[in-house]
Amino acid sequence: MQRVKEAYVKVDEKIVGKIKAGILLLVGIGKDDTVEDLKWMEEKIPNLRIFEDEDQKMNKSLLDINGELLIVSQFTLFGDASRGRRPSFSDAAPADMAKQMYEKFCKDISELYPSIKVEHGIFQAYMQVYILNDGPVTIIVDSKGGRAISSLL
Repeated sequence: MQRVKEAYVKVDEKIVGKIKAGILLLVGIGKDDTVEDLKWMEEKIPNLRIFEDEDQKMNKSLLDINGELLIVSQFTLFGDASRGRRPSFSDAAPADMAKQMYEKFCKDISELYPSIKVEHGIFQAYMQVYILNDGPVTIIVDSKGGRAISSLL
């Protein structure tokens, strides 16, 4: 996830999803992911406090700032480059499973948080993602480990 001032995604030179301040969420579905993982992410993402308060401390969530959410599928998040010179994607979910879970996640999060504007890319499309990262702040959220790891780009 990236905290952004704005972001949009294009497919065939057409903008298909666009947000102002909020979160760009790059979603990779793994072959071992379950509906419970989706539920965990649905609760975690909108409530994770990565936005600054009046004292410049990360104390506010997407819900607190009335932010927006752009969700983009990205199976390459499961790329393993530990061996050889080409990444392996064997831990990524098969396309049909990943599509079903990605679409469920997009639908569920929209229904659970009607106050959040939710936009998304197109599953398996070749996309260009434009990001104005805020901070920069980039957080890796892993439902399997139940942990959030910060990293700066």
